[in-house]
Amino acid sequence: MSTVIHRWVEAARAGANPRVVRRAPSGWIVLGDPQVVRGYALLLPDPVVPHLNALTGDARARFFEDLGLLGDALLEVTGAARMNYELLGNLEPALHAHVFPRSLDEPEALRTKPIWSYAWDQAPAFDAAAHAPLREALRAALEGRLPPE
Repeated sequence: MSTVIHRWVEAARAGANPRVVRRAPSGWIVLGDPQVVRGYALLLPDPVVPHLNALTGDARARFFEDLGLLGDALLEVTGAARMNYELLGNLEPALHAHVFPRSLDEPEALRTKPIWSYAWDQAPAFDAAAHAPLREALRAALEGRLPPE
């Protein structure tokens, strides 16, 4: 099966995915598109698996360790109040984790709602040049947290 997740991971391996922040032991850290909130990122497993329950033992533990470290780095880079983590897989049936920095300055009507309440079609699309400073800041924040690439 080929999903968007499979294609993103293949592009990351080939050095052709501009959203890649860096390789992690369990997969790839990429910026989300659109940037519905500044710093929205994903962790994509490599190799791609259909769902979390396909990972066992050390592989499962490493995926969650990398996910937490990504959240730590995003807290540092964005100054967010908290992180929201979501593993869905209904639309793209391959494991991938969404990480959303949530801030106290979000509109009051949306601050405590799920991120899917936002108008995604009005959010800024990922732009390699415009989001390069965010990508580089996140890469730098991950350097001391993840093993060398």
